Amino acid sequence: MMDFLRETFYYISIFYIAYLVLFATFSFSAVLVGAYRLHTGSRRDRLKNKLHYNDLPVSVLIPAHNEAVTVVSSVKSLLNLDYNLYEIIVIDDGSEDDTSQKLIDEFDMKLVNRPINRELECKPEEAIYENMVNGISLTLIRKENGGKGDALNMGINASRHQYFLCMDADSKLQRDSLKEIVGPIFEDDTIIAVGGMLLISQCAQAENDKVVRYSLPSNFLVCMQAVEYHRSFLASRTLMDSFNGNLIISGAFGLFEKSKVVGAGGYSSDNLGEDMELVLKLHGYCNNNGIKYRMRYQPSAICLTQAPESFIDLSKQRRRWHIGLFQSMLVHRRIIFNLRFGLVSLFSYLYYLMYELLSPVIEVFGIVTVLVASLYLDVLNVGFMITFFIIYAIFGTIVSMNAFSQQIYVQKIRVSFKDMIKTLILCVVEFVFFRYILVVVRFVAFLRYGKNKDTWGKIKRV
Repeated sequence: MMDFLRETFYYISIFYIAYLVLFATFSFSAVLVGAYRLHTGSRRDRLKNKLHYNDLPVSVLIPAHNEAVTVVSSVKSLLNLDYNLYEIIVIDDGSEDDTSQKLIDEFDMKLVNRPINRELECKPEEAIYENMVNGISLTLIRKENGGKGDALNMGINASRHQYFLCMDADSKLQRDSLKEIVGPIFEDDTIIAVGGMLLISQCAQAENDKVVRYSLPSNFLVCMQAVEYHRSFLASRTLMDSFNGNLIISGAFGLFEKSKVVGAGGYSSDNLGEDMELVLKLHGYCNNNGIKYRMRYQPSAICLTQAPESFIDLSKQRRRWHIGLFQSMLVHRRIIFNLRFGLVSLFSYLYYLMYELLSPVIEVFGIVTVLVASLYLDVLNVGFMITFFIIYAIFGTIVSMNAFSQQIYVQKIRVSFKDMIKTLILCVVEFVFFRYILVVVRFVAFLRYGKNKDTWGKIKRV
């Protein structure tokens, strides 16, 4: 029996070590590709005059539920974009606070009787308000609560333009972000969606609605998330963008072609990961109908989003993300090993399955197995395992720091020497400590899926 246990724990430990090595290899390769693409894009922009795309009409959709604290400032930032043709539609999804009243009072909005073309199913509207602010059409739709996906479907139904941009009510765009995110559409007429880059707003300092300085705040959790965001957006999304393999465009900042989204059935109202589910749905819709398409990632288009400032709020957010990931991948499980989807099936879906969805289970059991195999069963050499994890941590820290440095350099954002040193220390802490805390949070979300699959969770706004 003991020999059987030793052999079992040995092979599980070897699998876990190989799992970590593959992840480190992927992260390093992805950051190299991301850095190369950032630099080539920056160099191309310097060598020629960058085109200004202001003639593509866009509807900006902002779903809001109990967002009275942030919604007015978000709308104000949108009224100052360096862009000509766009409208703003705020969808109040059954707020229990004064979200709607804040907007009505601030922008002198008037109740109107406006018909809405219901191309997508959604909860009914209760009232519609409109006004022209600085020459921009601003619409507020108050409706029954149906969730974020349902609110976005209402916004799509009410939108007047061929393309729509979705963003969160606690987010703000740089002055040139809308111009940047529509750029790829003019370069390739097969593009149906574009995702932008997210930066943590608590770290960013702006001048004339453009981020010019990055300074890490005193809040430890916010700093950890800032490091994590830089690595995540530069690495996997940039690499997968090279072969049209992205499976997610953040709901905080994404541009979509309206007709394709409507054709695919719009957003799901019963999925906590409605942004990923829509992208998977678009992959399926276009492949099944023989539509040539691309979905792009545009790192020069920047959106500032608030990061949770307490561990409770962060746990709620990551629980929701992981449950949404599980729901989306379960609904679209037929993509895996389906050759019609190419690398989306054979690479992207497998990556998200092994290194996103199942990673908390694999890592928790992997760490436990390695500890038992090393300390109690005398299967693995303790010194070797300690050396391996130290090298793994150093390697991960280098990858994270490189991702942060590349983006700061290319986007011409000022960072003090003190903050660079602070970032280096945080990269170490994030990789050897913080990420494992989030692994446990996601592991618990995985175990309690049945109880939490319909729960959104409230996060405090500041």
